Amino acid sequence: MSSLPARAGRRCHNVVNPFHSVVYFSPDSVREMAGLGIEERSAVYLAARSAAFGRVGAGVVTATFHSFKHEMVARHVPRVWDLASPQEVLDARLRAADATLRRLLGEEALASAEMAEAAELALRATEACERPVRPLYAAHADLPVPGAPHLALWHAATLLREYRGDGHLIALARTGLDPVEALVSHSVTGRGMSLKWLLTTRGWSEEELTAGRERLERRGLLGADGRLTEAGITLRETLEDETDVLDAAPYEHLGAAGVERLTELLTAFTTAVVEAGGFPADLRG
Repeated sequence: MSSLPARAGRRCHNVVNPFHSVVYFSPDSVREMAGLGIEERSAVYLAARSAAFGRVGAGVVTATFHSFKHEMVARHVPRVWDLASPQEVLDARLRAADATLRRLLGEEALASAEMAEAAELALRATEACERPVRPLYAAHADLPVPGAPHLALWHAATLLREYRGDGHLIALARTGLDPVEALVSHSVTGRGMSLKWLLTTRGWSEEELTAGRERLERRGLLGADGRLTEAGITLRETLEDETDVLDAAPYEHLGAAGVERLTELLTAFTTAVVEAGGFPADLRG
């Protein structure tokens, strides 16, 4: 039985995730990767997120990223490793994270006691994460913790984000949703990416997304009005509840007071990142 208030871990994740993922939308990432010869936006993302695995092929990336079309992944991986080694990509990603957080938050926030406290709390939470059946978490857990507090916090946010993501895929496999159906059903909740960004980032065509919507309609999960049916809502809520269970360990380890404080601190930092324009205005569905 959980010692935390209901959905406390999910609320914390909701501010942990954007603190990490802002780097993927950052012009600093584009600049750093371009310096390595990696210029196409899809290649930048795929390389940056998969570099912790080492020099892997497209199959590993498709399997662990789940919602990306394999043919799109295979256009860039493993070719991207001929442009830059995984370690060079990781170094560039960390430089981009540093530049992004400095630009969006400012030097005072980076040097604050609150930043150091948030980093300490987030790193403590990761102590309870375990590697089995968590490939993206496990790969990133092998990376060193940066010394600067804002980068230590970003690293810990990465671990927590990938740990939950790995668990989410475990739960998602039980639903029977394929990658396109998962994307579409998430998008229509208003919490997932918009159609524009799905087309831009995941490699699926508009026709493939439409076919996914039609499959959801036939399963009774999506109505003709484009909204989730009661069954669809239940499926998505069950999926998130199961993900919460699989993601409980780091937050239980941190304890109710620690989770509440980390959520408070990261809410302030993430809000500042969003208000400073860290994410595209049209990102959400």
